[in-house]
Amino acid sequence: MAQQQTWRARRAQFMHLVHARIAARSRPATGFVSQPEPKTIGHFARGRQLIAGNFLFSGSLTEAKGGSIWDIAPENDVVAEELHGCAWLDDLAAVGDAKARVCAQAWVSEWITRFGNGRGAGWTPDLTGRRLIRWIQHGFFLLREQEREANVAFYRSLGQQTIFLSRRWQATSQGLPRFEALTGMIYAGLSLEGMEQHVEPAVAALARDCGREIDETGGIPTRKPEELLEVLTLLTWVADALRETDRQPTAAIMTAISRITPTLRALRHADGGLARFHGGGRGLDGRLDHALAAAGDRTRPTEGPHMGYARLSGGRTSVVVDAATPPAGAASVNAHASTLAFELTSGRRPLIVNCGSGRTFGEEWRRAGRATPSHSTLCIEGYSSSRLGPPSRLVASRQELLVDTPNDVQCHFSQLHDGRRLELSHDGYRRTHGLIHARTLDLAMDGRGMVGEDLLTTLTDVDKQRFEHALDETALQGVPYALRFHIHPEVDATLDMGGAAVSMALKSGEIWILRHDGHANLAIEPSVYLENGRLSPRPSQQVVLSGRTMAYATRVRWSLAKAQDTPEGLRDLVTDDPMDDFEN
Repeated sequence: MAQQQTWRARRAQFMHLVHARIAARSRPATGFVSQPEPKTIGHFARGRQLIAGNFLFSGSLTEAKGGSIWDIAPENDVVAEELHGCAWLDDLAAVGDAKARVCAQAWVSEWITRFGNGRGAGWTPDLTGRRLIRWIQHGFFLLREQEREANVAFYRSLGQQTIFLSRRWQATSQGLPRFEALTGMIYAGLSLEGMEQHVEPAVAALARDCGREIDETGGIPTRKPEELLEVLTLLTWVADALRETDRQPTAAIMTAISRITPTLRALRHADGGLARFHGGGRGLDGRLDHALAAAGDRTRPTEGPHMGYARLSGGRTSVVVDAATPPAGAASVNAHASTLAFELTSGRRPLIVNCGSGRTFGEEWRRAGRATPSHSTLCIEGYSSSRLGPPSRLVASRQELLVDTPNDVQCHFSQLHDGRRLELSHDGYRRTHGLIHARTLDLAMDGRGMVGEDLLTTLTDVDKQRFEHALDETALQGVPYALRFHIHPEVDATLDMGGAAVSMALKSGEIWILRHDGHANLAIEPSVYLENGRLSPRPSQQVVLSGRTMAYATRVRWSLAKAQDTPEGLRDLVTDDPMDDFEN
């Protein structure tokens, strides 16, 4: 990856190391003047694995009983980021016993010895900010029963990293990396002796970034739900830390929090997880609800799209749809060709999902996860609704950005007598095939059923000419399409009714039936579920409705409904409200 970096990125990394080594010569900070309480949620089981020497980071497992976390040879940049960001301290603190404390102290001390002199992969502003936050939040845990010499080295390193941040935070990219760097600098300025002069400049810069990066709808340019959750978490931490030291957070920071919270509520599934779009995962269990509660803003989402996502909910069922154009430019480095894809969750069980991000499983999986066939929507064989361009100089890693994206994505809500309707369309296949993809989703008020319709159609004479040309390319056999429904790995799908339907059994005992109008071929095919923290992709299934379009308009109707003998819960009778599943 390093050899693919642009000249500008190499120069920035070189200057990071120069300033890191300059900062390493200083002797600042001798103690805490205040310390924020730990606010992160760690995993007890993962903490126990770390203590036992089982180091699992981003799908890479190293077994070294009694070994050091720094003996791991990172297989890729993602693993290196997890190591140097020190979020693993949350897991050790969740265990909290003497063994966990000794591991934490030893590994932090070893980081100072190996990398504290300004060398190594951990000296970027975002990772330094992330690391400072963890070290400060878990300061008492790290300092308890430790030798004075180790404590002095700990405080010195905190001060050196703060000085490095004060000189290099402007060199990090806008968005989440900048938020992490500034939050770390604010934490350090509020907590460490002699560092208070860094607070006001960092707060002012953070306020400017809030106004620039968070739009009126509470969205961010990447449209990545999990990243939005991280931004809210950082802003909430900053607001709390300022109040704890008798300072008031700026209006820009509080406005950003109030904009983000209803958007994240709209992106929250009935099981408490985030919708998985544009490289984001569902988040750690309980993380979203914890962040929303900490924000202290109970504003409910309005009906319209939030950060480009449309939400339908009824009873115990939630549906989230990608209903806007994909991210553009550098913001699309992790974006997916997922336009009009949807996810459906029933109660505490995901049913229809997207495959997710394959970033931790290597470049081939990463590219596959970004393609339209990895999402629960319609695609034309051999094409995605957005295409990946060549490696771009706009990003340091020279990753592919999305190009040839849909220009026009429509989204309209309407009320039905027994539910709600969502009408959507995009023109991502117009340039290649002259076709518009239109999708209609009707969710019943009780959440027990959804009716869908997918339409491929031409709108103008120019569209018809392009379609006829695409048809000629197939020797008049028809343009092949596939309508995909990726199923969560814990759902068991089987063909039913002589192959005319698919039964999907959830572990909760619910059974959902997928039927269609008979105008397509129905099949169950293998799929994968990509999630961070696993050694390999999880095998799963997908329901595929496939066919060939030979006319100017091709329509496929389908339905998803709970089986009649599925028990009806009290919450199935609640009048549809976007937030009923969150408040109850």
